[in-house]
Amino acid sequence: MNTAIILIIGIPLIEIYLFIKVGSQIGALNTILLILATAVVGIWYARYEGFNTLRSGMSQLVKNELPLYEIVSGAAIAFAALLLILPGFATDIIGILLIFPLTRKLILSKYSKKYSSKTKTSFKEKNFIDGEYEDIEDKDGK
Repeated sequence: MNTAIILIIGIPLIEIYLFIKVGSQIGALNTILLILATAVVGIWYARYEGFNTLRSGMSQLVKNELPLYEIVSGAAIAFAALLLILPGFATDIIGILLIFPLTRKLILSKYSKKYSSKTKTSFKEKNFIDGEYEDIEDKDGK
């Protein structure tokens, strides 16, 4: 079965289950207020972390270095903000894990090791020739 179909069906089912369980424990109004509070606090903290990442990326650019981690981290923060806006407890937990720098770094390092090994082997398999060239004009001026 396709992973996208499983996610499209599975995530709302998990969220509905968690809404029912949490709502039966703390009440419907408190559940709604908790969902709104996590969205507001999460967006505020995502904005804060986003500015920190932007500041770090700018300092990398000033040092004439490629801010690769900051670019990926900024994308992860944007995805975490989206997850925090969506109503639900499971998406909030994933969003919170992506927003905090320590857990974001652990998650991103796990996936970067997974994909960096594939790119390194693909470059080793290809043969590259490095050289210089010089344009020489013919006697006819062509």
